Amino acid sequence: MKVTDALARSNEMWLLTRPLGADEQYREPAFLQARRRHQQAQRRSLPDGVWGGPVGGDLATWPGLPYVLLFLEWEARYPLEWTQHAKAWGTKRSLIRKVARARQEEAIKAKLTDLVEIVVHRAYRCKDREYVRVARAVDSADLRGRLGRAADSDSPWARCHAGYVLWLLDRPDLPNTRHVWQTWVAGEAAALM
Repeated sequence: MKVTDALARSNEMWLLTRPLGADEQYREPAFLQARRRHQQAQRRSLPDGVWGGPVGGDLATWPGLPYVLLFLEWEARYPLEWTQHAKAWGTKRSLIRKVARARQEEAIKAKLTDLVEIVVHRAYRCKDREYVRVARAVDSADLRGRLGRAADSDSPWARCHAGYVLWLLDRPDLPNTRHVWQTWVAGEAAALM
């Protein structure tokens, strides 16, 4: 069942059972079943299925982690489709921050390294600056090599983004703020003149 259909049914049952009063309404089997079906449909869709995450647990062992990575990869590789079907900038930011803090197993680290590389090769999109957190979390010779190739590429976007990320990797104590970004860009522009 689609999430929108399940939500519509849940809302319909909420409206029908509303005259019972809050206590009785939330004990009404038909309403509870409709709510349960909506929650189940949400867990099997993006971005709804990645909201919340593990309750006080380790993201690396959470069964939803593959969906988190899929959601971020979808946005990175297919931004127009993602925007049309699952646009959720706050969710994107939150998930990037969560994966940057998570324990990094090799398979997760490899996927996150791929994501950083994809993101630096494209035009900036909302919340992309958050990927600096990921780059810092998975910093390696492999990542730096990929960023170095991007910084030397023909793409002005890749040169700019990859150069900035490399610069921040060499300065772990420097915050990744808008001011730092603007200062770096101004310095790069001055160096080109």
